[in-house]
Amino acid sequence: MARVTAVSSNGTYSFSKPNRESITLLAGLGVEGDVHAGETIKHRFRMRHEPHLPNLRQVHLIHEELFDELALKGFTVAAGELGENVSTRGIDLLGLPTGALLHLGEEAIVEVTGLRNPCSQIDTFQKGLLKEVFELDPTTGDFAFKSGIMGVVRQGGTVRPGDTIGVELPAGPHRPMERV
Repeated sequence: MARVTAVSSNGTYSFSKPNRESITLLAGLGVEGDVHAGETIKHRFRMRHEPHLPNLRQVHLIHEELFDELALKGFTVAAGELGENVSTRGIDLLGLPTGALLHLGEEAIVEVTGLRNPCSQIDTFQKGLLKEVFELDPTTGDFAFKSGIMGVVRQGGTVRPGDTIGVELPAGPHRPMERV
């Protein structure tokens, strides 16, 4: 069963986010009190160039199965350390289509907007980690990004570790996720 394993937020810009007992998602904004919450872009680099664009990165979700994979390669990564707000287990986040709705706990709903675009800060956190969170597909030549997904809050609510995650797929043909 898909579950939330940890929730994290930070009111200031920093790479990692401390774990919390709960977070509150606010419709159209993101995680209450988190530096990335807002209707328009809050990513520091992109704010300088496109501050008026909608914030498609209100909530960052990452699958803890990635942490297991990284541990086999000698890295130690725990919930919140890659800047995510929601850590999960038991759900193929990377396989979801754009527009999928994630029901987190009893009330909150997050719409999937795309893949997290990993940045060089990951190597500052742990040297060599950046090359492990994306890989080149030898068949297609495309990069596969593994550092989680981004979403926007469609319905607010409180999210806690242990909450279940339900998935509602969009109608019609599914669009694969792109980086946001």
